[in-house]
Amino acid sequence: MLALSSHTNLFGLSLPLVHAQNMKKDDWEAGHTHAADQKLRSADALSRVLLYERLKHFTWAWYTLIMSTGGIALLLHGTPHQFRGLDVIGKIFFLLTVVLFICLTAGITYRFVATPPALKTSLMHPTESLFFPCFLLSIATILANTAAYGVPASGPWLAVALRVCFWLYAAITAISAIVQFFALFNGARLPIHSMTPAWILPIFPAMLTGTLASAIMPSQSPEQRLPMLVAGVTYQGLGWIVASLIYPLYLGRLMQDGLPAPAMRPGMFIAVGPAGYTAVAIIGMSRSIPSDYGYFATYPLAEQVLRILALWISLWIWCVAFWFFGFSLMAVLAAATKWKLRFSMAWWAFVFPNVGFTLATGSIGEEFESEGIKWVASAMSICLVIMWFVVLIAQVVAVRHRKILWPGRDEDRR
Repeated sequence: MLALSSHTNLFGLSLPLVHAQNMKKDDWEAGHTHAADQKLRSADALSRVLLYERLKHFTWAWYTLIMSTGGIALLLHGTPHQFRGLDVIGKIFFLLTVVLFICLTAGITYRFVATPPALKTSLMHPTESLFFPCFLLSIATILANTAAYGVPASGPWLAVALRVCFWLYAAITAISAIVQFFALFNGARLPIHSMTPAWILPIFPAMLTGTLASAIMPSQSPEQRLPMLVAGVTYQGLGWIVASLIYPLYLGRLMQDGLPAPAMRPGMFIAVGPAGYTAVAIIGMSRSIPSDYGYFATYPLAEQVLRILALWISLWIWCVAFWFFGFSLMAVLAAATKWKLRFSMAWWAFVFPNVGFTLATGSIGEEFESEGIKWVASAMSICLVIMWFVVLIAQVVAVRHRKILWPGRDEDRR
C-alpha cells in the first residue's frame, strides 16, 4: 500500500535540519511503509495469528484489486482488435470483479464491525483515507462493465437502472470529493517531501463520472443523454483541473527530493490515470451526442465541431499520460534491476491507471482510423493482462508470506 508521512508536526518549516529530521522520521529509505515504526511479531508468534485476526487488517487500498480486474474487463471489451471468445473472457473478468468486490466488502466490513473505531479512523487517517476513493472507483468500474456486457443481453430495465445509478454516483462522488479534501486540508498535515500521486485519488471518483457517462450514454434515449453529457463533461473538467493543480506539487517533490523510495515507485503510475481517463471520457461522450435534440437541434453544427474537438484535445492530453508513463516506467525499472521492489498494494497501479491510457490510445486510433495506433493499443492491452497476472501472483505470495494483511502492516501505523 502506498504510504505517506503523517506523524511529523514540523510541516511548513523550511530549515535544512528540520527537513533532514523529517526525512528520518518518515523512514524515507524504507519506502514509507506503514510498518516502518511498528514492532512486527516475532517468528515464534506467527502461527498464533488466526484468520479472523488477519481480516481486521483489510484496508481501502485492497479495492485497487477490484479497479484493476474490472479495468481489464473493460479493456478486453474496448480493445480495437477483437477475436472469437474475447467477449467471453471479458465477461469472466467482469464476474470475477463482482465476486471480489463482494468478498473484499465483506472483509473490510468485518474489520469495522470487529473494531468499531476503525471506520472513523480509516476515513480520518491522512494516509489510509487517501484510498477510500478506491471503493467508489470500484463501483464505477462495475457499473461501466454492466453497461458494456449487461445492456446488450438484457431488456430496457437495465438501462433505466444504470441511469439511476449514474445520478446517485454523481451525487455521492461530488460530496465525497468536497468532504475528503476538506478533511485533508483541515488536519492531515502531509509534508510535500512525502507526496505521491495518491494525493490525486480523492478527486478520481468525481472524474470517473465522465468516463461512466461515456459508457452508459449509448444505452440512453436522446432526452436522457443530454443531461448526462452535461454532467459528464462538468465532472471530467473538475477532475482534470484538480489533478492539474496537484501535478505541480508532485513534480516539485521529485525535483527537490528525487525519485521515491523503490517500494513506492509503482504508485507513480497513478499520475497516468487522469489524462488517460479524460481522453477516454471526452471521446466516448462525443460519440453519443444526441443528434437533433435540444441544444444540438438548435445548433446542428455543434455535434461535428465537438466530435473534432474531442479527438484533438484527447490527443493533446494523451501526451501528458505518455510522459508520466515514460519516466514512471524508467523509475520502476531502475529499482527492479537492483532487486529493490517489494510488494505492496501500490503494485496495482501498474494496471488500473494504465487501463485508461490504453483505452485512450485505442479510441484515438479508431477515430483516426489508424491501424498502426490500433495495434499499439492491442499490444498495450496484452501487456496489461500479463501484468495483472504478475501482480495477482505477487499479492497471493505476499499474503502467504505475511507481508500484507498482517498485524503491524497496512493500516496499523497511526
